[in-house]
Amino acid sequence: MRIATFNVNGIRAAQRRGFEEWLADRRPDVVAIQEMRARAAVLPPGVFGDYHLAYDEGELAGRNGVAVLTRRPPVAVRTWSGTALVQRPGETHTERAELDPVPLARGLGEFAGEGRYIEVDLAEAPITVASMYLPKGGLPAHLQKPGRMREAPDGGARYNRKMRFLSAFARQLTRSRRTARARGRELLVMGDLNIAHTRHDVRNWRRSNQVEGYLPEEREWFDSILSPRTLVDVVRRQHPGVDGPYSWWSWLGQSFVNDVGWRIDYHLATPRLAGAVVAAGTDRDPAADRRMSDHAPVVVDYAY
Repeated sequence: MRIATFNVNGIRAAQRRGFEEWLADRRPDVVAIQEMRARAAVLPPGVFGDYHLAYDEGELAGRNGVAVLTRRPPVAVRTWSGTALVQRPGETHTERAELDPVPLARGLGEFAGEGRYIEVDLAEAPITVASMYLPKGGLPAHLQKPGRMREAPDGGARYNRKMRFLSAFARQLTRSRRTARARGRELLVMGDLNIAHTRHDVRNWRRSNQVEGYLPEEREWFDSILSPRTLVDVVRRQHPGVDGPYSWWSWLGQSFVNDVGWRIDYHLATPRLAGAVVAAGTDRDPAADRRMSDHAPVVVDYAY
């Protein structure tokens, strides 16, 4: 099975830049998408071709939104909000389906309506696939220096919010993994986690120790959710001890040309599924002026 995750940074913009061509060329069996940034009523007609769509657009207009594309209708769809847009190929309705409720870990309630998490049980294989978009966050108050930040100082509010999310999401991950196992399924969590885990995951790591997304406490959290018995970073396992492969580059300057990137888009799989990986990497665009998004798709082939 070929499975991809892709932060499209706006599905309408990505369509204009070649998303449909990429989808038709690579033909993944499953695609997790983040930052769709579109209400159901304005999704581009035909953009997903012959795939089934499960989509939680969230309540924040023009922001967030996560989806999973599958070749066959999913056996089940679950979101934190309890609703999702579920469409067959060619359908254009915009009514959200009411889903079976998902018990949320303590602390996740404040994020439930933001369109950050959706999971489906595949019909093709005994796997639960999740698409995840984690908050970007910010700097703690003691690192905020007026005049040296792109955003106005907020006293650490964005940082504190992200840390609350991380604590709650770690509990939810444990619950999701155990639930999948009880159903006889592997779990694959994919998406933009907005954290570079190790120094091999950010080009300028020495300068990034006081940058959101590479803060020590963020990386310690990442350590806590990975182990040979729980979840495995399958791309890193395939590319041990090397820089990259990066999945995000700033639109500014020559970051893309010079490969000054971050690896913040992941496939996190339960051990048995991780052991079935035969190839893993990023579909880096051929040139800066041909980029579909500021992210690149992360594509993994599983012999499963």
